[in-house]
Amino acid sequence: MWTRGLLLAVAASTLCVAADTAPSADAILDAAKAQAQDSRAVWVIFHASWCGWCKKLDSFIEAQKPTFDKYFVVAHIRVDEHQGSKFTDDPGAKALETSLGGANAGLPFFAFVKGDGMIVNSMAPLKGNIGHPSQPHEVDWFMEMLQKAAPGMTAGERASIERPLRAQKT
Repeated sequence: MWTRGLLLAVAASTLCVAADTAPSADAILDAAKAQAQDSRAVWVIFHASWCGWCKKLDSFIEAQKPTFDKYFVVAHIRVDEHQGSKFTDDPGAKALETSLGGANAGLPFFAFVKGDGMIVNSMAPLKGNIGHPSQPHEVDWFMEMLQKAAPGMTAGERASIERPLRAQKT
């Protein structure tokens, strides 16, 4: 028979476990949407701790931070972590990734989501996921994505983003 004290201890333990878990992918996206309001798009990036291309994309975003912050709120979603890693997938990450068109896309997969419902993802038509854009067709698609997701971005801002992408060694 359960006593009131035992029930309270179990409830408290459950709350502690719940507080230690990662936020869900949907909660991460919702928080980013709230921060973006209607003035910026959310840049949802699916990544994993072991992914070198994910780290390269993060470094590129950091190098372009002032421009990207002007037009986007970045939301990282952890997915496809290896078993035994100190990191785990964010709950619901695979479902959200699939809903944004990234089922089996590989990492990093990303999408720009706007308040009006517009979504453009890193799946280049007839080419597949561009990940961190490094090949000419990948940079082409990324620049198209930026035009759709941030139509107010100036030509000079786009050029400052495109230039290092075109110049990088792969």
